[in-house]
Amino acid sequence: MENNVSPAKSGVLYGVLFGVIMVLEFVIMYLVGMKSLINTSVGTIVNISNYMLLPILFIYIGCTNYKKNINNGFITLSESLKTGISITFIAALIYAVFNIIFNFIFPEFIDEMIAITKEGMLAKNPNMTGEQIEMGLSMVKKFMNPFIVLPVTLAMYSFFGLIYSLIVGVVLKKEKPQSF
Repeated sequence: MENNVSPAKSGVLYGVLFGVIMVLEFVIMYLVGMKSLINTSVGTIVNISNYMLLPILFIYIGCTNYKKNINNGFITLSESLKTGISITFIAALIYAVFNIIFNFIFPEFIDEMIAITKEGMLAKNPNMTGEQIEMGLSMVKKFMNPFIVLPVTLAMYSFFGLIYSLIVGVVLKKEKPQSF
């Protein structure tokens, strides 16, 4: 039986789930208080989770699903890459669009994050000059711009997806035997 589902399409569901988890995680952290993310073990756990554990988990699950349920027990490195990058790209797209909408609806959030960032900068280095603080905060403001958030988030997660898909692909790779 010929498979009609491309590796990229097989990853859509897992990308949506990953994206929704990141959105829910953001909402929970917002409700708890974003200060809990700055220079704490909770912030470290959230970052490791979002940038390493969850992407690897969803890529692994997506590639395993493609291998076992769609492609008769076979997957190439190329198919793993397509599946993994589609998963992380879709998750990043969902998260970035949510982030843009959230910042539009709650513009005070940006001011709150800038204040938390300033507080964190001063806690790390109390001798910072006003000019250094302003330069750092201007970078934070730039990265909260929707025209920067969307492409940077997509590029960053796609890059991580590429790296993690290579790793998962090497582990799961099982190519179809050549038929003559």
